[in-house]
Amino acid sequence: MSDNARTALVIGRISALCLFGLAVTYGVGGASIEYAFSSDPLGPRVVPVALALILGLLCVFYVRSPGTAEAFPSGRLLWRVLAIPLVLVFCVAVFETAGFAISIFLLTLGTGLIFGAPLGYAAAGAAGHAALWWFIFSYLLQVYLPTGTLFG
Repeated sequence: MSDNARTALVIGRISALCLFGLAVTYGVGGASIEYAFSSDPLGPRVVPVALALILGLLCVFYVRSPGTAEAFPSGRLLWRVLAIPLVLVFCVAVFETAGFAISIFLLTLGTGLIFGAPLGYAAAGAAGHAALWWFIFSYLLQVYLPTGTLFG
């Protein structure tokens, strides 16, 4: 077995263990949902726990035979992979202050720039994306969207 194949197996197994951890966390979170009464015969805990069990079983199969996997990213690709969650965390952090539209704009702008879009195109796409979702939620669905403490 070559070093690349061995590395791919290790990466696949590490990914499966990470997904298994997600399944356990999701299952524990789903099992701890509190509710006063059940509107359906099974209650609100069944679906998240069932999905966690299915994901956990699939992870066990994946640990046993991970197959081929991509090599772990390095260099510029690693920075791009890590930048997406950082942009997401930043947008969640400013959501209450900046509101829905600005947060979605920043998320889309950051994602566009990370994927190599020119600044003008990324800004135009982000503005259109934020406006689209604002229109859909505010006017079509009549759902309140927070404007943030900056804008009232």
